[in-house]
Amino acid sequence: MFNVKFFLRILLALLAIAVIWFLVSSITNDFNTTIKPIQQANKELGTQVANLLHPTPTIIPDPVTIINEVQSLARLETIRYTVEKIITAETGQGAFAFLIQDRLLLVAHGTVIAGIDMAKIKPEDLWLDQGVLNVRLPVSEIFSATLDNSKTYVYERDTGILKNPDQNLETIARQAAEDEIRKAALEDGVLDQAMTNARTYLLWFFETLGYKQIKFVPPAP
Repeated sequence: MFNVKFFLRILLALLAIAVIWFLVSSITNDFNTTIKPIQQANKELGTQVANLLHPTPTIIPDPVTIINEVQSLARLETIRYTVEKIITAETGQGAFAFLIQDRLLLVAHGTVIAGIDMAKIKPEDLWLDQGVLNVRLPVSEIFSATLDNSKTYVYERDTGILKNPDQNLETIARQAAEDEIRKAALEDGVLDQAMTNARTYLLWFFETLGYKQIKFVPPAP
């Protein structure tokens, strides 16, 4: 026989569960709705604080451009060196260095480009002698020795207790780094290699023009 009371109890229990689920869902939705704006505000505040502590530099170039000189170049670049040097720059050495010292360690990454300046070749530096083309090239030279700013950085800096950082110290270190990079390339024979590469290229060039015999004469002292 069908028990009406038992059925009503089950129905009431299901209804109670449904009401409780609805109330919990409503509270959860209200909590999420309330907490999300707070979380978003905290995130925006954190971003603003981070930007304040670590601001991004703003670069504003002057709209006025002044061209000082325009020069025609006929340089034959025949070799490129990539050099890395460690540069130490410091002031205030001595017994009280821990008080007045300013020291930095710069990792310098630069390039050296060398070759010959074709504009220095004169008509008398090219002549034919019994079917042989004689060529006197100018001496090889370094055209540029520059730092790669994207790869050059200050690795370490120590400043004494009583010393303010010297704003010019890094500039001085970078200038010294360019000189050291140039010296390193010279010591490694960059000029000799630049001349060898220039002769190899020009030999092919003159042969393409139809000259069968080419002789390179040493540059004038």
